[in-house]
Amino acid sequence: MTVIDDATLATPEPALRFSLAPDGPRAGRLDGSWWPRSHDLPRELPALAAELDTRWGRVARITVNPAQWLTVPRRIPVAGHTVHAGWFTAVQDRHTISVHSHLARRLTLLVVPPRTGAVAAARLMAEAADPANTRTASDLLADEPSARASDRRGIVWPVRDPSVSAWGSARWGGPSSPPECSDTGPGATTDHADHR
Repeated sequence: MTVIDDATLATPEPALRFSLAPDGPRAGRLDGSWWPRSHDLPRELPALAAELDTRWGRVARITVNPAQWLTVPRRIPVAGHTVHAGWFTAVQDRHTISVHSHLARRLTLLVVPPRTGAVAAARLMAEAADPANTRTASDLLADEPSARASDRRGIVWPVRDPSVSAWGSARWGGPSSPPECSDTGPGATTDHADHR
Protein backbone atom coordinates (compact mmCIF):
# COMPACT_ATOMS: atom_id res chain seq x y z
CA MET A 1 0.00 0.00 0.00
CA THR A 2 1.26 3.48 -0.87
CA VAL A 3 0.68 6.27 1.60
CA ILE A 4 0.18 9.71 0.09
CA ASP A 5 0.47 12.66 2.41
CA ASP A 6 0.86 16.41 1.99
CA ALA A 7 4.65 16.09 1.70
CA THR A 8 4.26 13.64 -1.20
CA LEU A 9 1.85 15.94 -3.02
CA ALA A 10 3.75 19.16 -2.36
CA THR A 11 5.23 20.79 -5.41
CA PRO A 12 8.29 22.97 -5.07
CA GLU A 13 7.86 26.70 -5.47
CA PRO A 14 9.06 27.85 -8.88
CA ALA A 15 12.40 29.63 -8.87
CA LEU A 16 12.36 33.39 -8.38
CA ARG A 17 13.12 35.17 -11.64
CA PHE A 18 15.14 38.30 -10.96
CA SER A 19 18.49 39.90 -11.67
CA LEU A 20 20.57 42.44 -9.78
CA ALA A 21 23.34 44.68 -11.06
CA PRO A 22 26.73 44.05 -9.46
CA ASP A 23 27.65 46.28 -6.53
CA GLY A 24 29.24 49.53 -7.56
CA PRO A 25 28.36 52.65 -9.50
CA ARG A 26 25.69 52.50 -12.20
CA ALA A 27 25.09 54.81 -15.14
CA GLY A 28 21.29 54.57 -15.05
CA ARG A 29 18.34 54.27 -12.72
CA LEU A 30 17.75 50.51 -12.78
CA ASP A 31 19.32 48.16 -10.27
CA GLY A 32 18.08 44.99 -11.92
CA SER A 33 14.81 43.31 -12.80
CA TRP A 34 12.02 41.06 -11.59
CA TRP A 35 9.89 38.78 -13.75
CA PRO A 36 6.80 37.84 -11.72
CA ARG A 37 4.51 35.04 -12.86
CA SER A 38 1.29 37.07 -12.53
CA HIS A 39 -0.11 40.56 -11.94
CA ASP A 40 -1.08 39.55 -8.38
CA LEU A 41 1.27 41.65 -6.21
CA PRO A 42 0.31 40.08 -2.83
CA ARG A 43 1.01 36.63 -4.27
CA GLU A 44 4.23 37.54 -6.09
CA LEU A 45 5.98 39.89 -3.64
CA PRO A 46 6.72 37.39 -0.82
CA ALA A 47 9.26 35.41 -2.89
CA LEU A 48 11.08 38.57 -4.01
CA ALA A 49 11.09 40.05 -0.51
CA ALA A 50 12.34 36.80 1.04
CA GLU A 51 15.27 36.69 -1.38
CA LEU A 52 16.13 40.36 -0.92
CA ASP A 53 15.81 40.06 2.88
CA THR A 54 18.74 37.64 2.94
CA ARG A 55 20.92 39.49 0.41
CA TRP A 56 20.20 43.11 1.13
CA GLY A 57 18.42 43.70 4.41
CA ARG A 58 14.82 43.28 5.41
CA VAL A 59 12.38 44.79 2.91
CA ALA A 60 10.33 47.44 4.71
CA ARG A 61 8.30 49.01 1.91
CA ILE A 62 7.72 49.10 -1.82
CA THR A 63 6.22 51.49 -4.33
CA VAL A 64 4.78 50.53 -7.69
CA ASN A 65 2.84 52.08 -10.50
CA PRO A 66 -0.60 50.45 -10.23
CA ALA A 67 -0.86 49.97 -14.00
CA GLN A 68 0.84 46.57 -13.68
CA TRP A 69 -1.02 45.15 -10.68
CA LEU A 70 -4.56 43.96 -10.06
CA THR A 71 -4.49 45.38 -6.52
CA VAL A 72 -1.97 47.25 -4.41
CA PRO A 73 -2.79 46.57 -0.76
CA ARG A 74 -1.34 48.86 1.90
CA ARG A 75 0.33 45.98 3.70
CA ILE A 76 1.58 42.66 2.36
CA PRO A 77 2.59 39.87 4.77
CA VAL A 78 5.99 38.43 3.90
CA ALA A 79 7.96 35.76 5.79
CA GLY A 80 7.28 36.89 9.34
CA HIS A 81 6.98 40.62 8.73
CA THR A 82 4.86 43.10 6.82
CA VAL A 83 5.91 45.10 3.78
CA HIS A 84 4.17 48.46 3.43
CA ALA A 85 3.09 49.28 -0.12
CA GLY A 86 2.25 52.48 -1.92
CA TRP A 87 1.72 53.57 -5.48
CA PHE A 88 2.37 56.50 -7.77
CA THR A 89 0.99 57.04 -11.26
CA ALA A 90 2.77 60.18 -12.46
CA VAL A 91 6.24 59.90 -10.97
CA GLN A 92 6.98 56.17 -11.13
CA ASP A 93 7.64 54.35 -14.38
CA ARG A 94 4.80 51.88 -14.79
CA HIS A 95 7.29 49.08 -15.38
CA THR A 96 9.22 49.43 -12.11
CA ILE A 97 9.04 48.49 -8.48
CA SER A 98 11.03 50.44 -5.89
CA VAL A 99 12.08 48.32 -2.95
CA HIS A 100 13.22 49.96 0.29
CA SER A 101 15.02 48.10 3.08
CA HIS A 102 14.98 48.92 6.76
CA LEU A 103 18.65 49.89 6.29
CA ALA A 104 17.59 52.91 4.17
CA ARG A 105 18.64 51.24 0.92
CA ARG A 106 16.58 51.42 -2.25
CA LEU A 107 16.47 49.28 -5.36
CA THR A 108 14.60 50.14 -8.53
CA LEU A 109 13.79 47.04 -10.54
CA LEU A 110 12.35 46.66 -14.03
CA VAL A 111 9.14 44.60 -13.80
CA VAL A 112 9.07 42.30 -16.82
CA PRO A 113 5.43 41.57 -17.76
CA PRO A 114 4.50 38.03 -16.65
CA ARG A 115 3.56 36.69 -20.10
CA THR A 116 6.79 37.82 -21.76
CA GLY A 117 8.55 34.98 -23.56
CA ALA A 118 11.67 33.50 -21.98
CA VAL A 119 14.12 34.77 -24.62
CA ALA A 120 12.79 38.34 -24.51
CA ALA A 121 12.66 38.28 -20.70
CA ALA A 122 16.28 37.09 -20.50
CA ARG A 123 17.38 39.96 -22.76
CA LEU A 124 15.43 42.53 -20.72
CA MET A 125 16.72 41.19 -17.41
CA ALA A 126 20.33 41.20 -18.59
CA GLU A 127 20.08 44.77 -19.85
CA ALA A 128 18.36 46.01 -16.68
CA ALA A 129 21.17 44.50 -14.57
CA ASP A 130 23.93 45.95 -16.76
CA PRO A 131 25.68 48.75 -14.81
CA ALA A 132 26.24 50.63 -18.10
CA ASN A 133 22.51 50.68 -18.97
CA THR A 134 21.07 54.20 -19.03
CA ARG A 135 17.64 53.36 -20.45
CA THR A 136 14.44 53.50 -18.41
CA ALA A 137 12.25 50.48 -17.84
CA SER A 138 9.66 51.75 -20.31
CA ASP A 139 12.37 52.40 -22.92
CA LEU A 140 13.64 48.83 -22.56
CA LEU A 141 10.14 47.39 -22.97
CA ALA A 142 9.34 49.67 -25.91
CA ASP A 143 12.08 47.93 -27.90
CA GLU A 144 10.79 44.45 -27.04
CA PRO A 145 7.57 43.86 -29.03
CA SER A 146 6.75 40.52 -27.39
CA ALA A 147 6.91 42.13 -23.94
CA ARG A 148 4.66 45.00 -25.04
CA ALA A 149 2.05 42.62 -26.45
CA SER A 150 2.10 40.38 -23.37
CA ASP A 151 1.61 43.41 -21.16
CA ARG A 152 -1.93 43.97 -22.42
CA ARG A 153 -3.58 40.54 -22.69
CA GLY A 154 -6.33 39.31 -20.41
CA ILE A 155 -6.04 41.79 -17.56
CA VAL A 156 -8.91 43.65 -15.97
CA TRP A 157 -7.14 46.85 -14.99
CA PRO A 158 -8.17 48.84 -11.93
CA VAL A 159 -9.53 52.31 -12.54
CA ARG A 160 -8.26 54.62 -9.84
CA ASP A 161 -10.23 57.49 -8.37
CA PRO A 162 -7.79 60.45 -8.40
CA SER A 163 -9.50 61.86 -5.31
CA VAL A 164 -8.46 58.82 -3.26
CA SER A 165 -4.99 59.03 -1.78
CA ALA A 166 -2.96 55.95 -2.51
CA TRP A 167 -0.03 56.83 -0.36
CA GLY A 168 -1.54 58.67 2.55
CA SER A 169 0.64 60.02 5.31
CA ALA A 170 4.20 59.27 6.35
CA ARG A 171 2.71 56.15 7.93
CA TRP A 172 2.33 54.63 4.44
CA GLY A 173 -1.41 54.93 4.11
CA GLY A 174 -3.53 54.25 1.10
CA PRO A 175 -6.50 52.22 -0.01
CA SER A 176 -6.43 48.50 0.61
CA SER A 177 -7.78 47.89 -2.89
CA PRO A 178 -8.78 49.96 -5.89
CA PRO A 179 -12.24 51.52 -5.74
CA GLU A 180 -13.55 50.11 -9.04
CA CYS A 181 -12.38 47.82 -11.84
CA SER A 182 -12.84 48.15 -15.57
CA ASP A 183 -11.53 46.48 -18.69
CA THR A 184 -10.09 49.71 -20.00
CA GLY A 185 -6.46 48.63 -20.05
CA PRO A 186 -3.28 50.02 -18.57
CA GLY A 187 -3.94 53.46 -20.01
CA ALA A 188 -6.81 53.85 -17.56
CA THR A 189 -4.56 55.31 -14.91
CA THR A 190 -4.97 59.01 -14.44
CA ASP A 191 -2.73 61.70 -15.80
CA HIS A 192 -3.20 63.64 -12.58
CA ALA A 193 -0.39 64.35 -10.16
CA ASP A 194 1.15 61.44 -8.32
CA HIS A 195 -0.94 59.92 -5.56
CA ARG A 196 0.63 60.48 -2.19
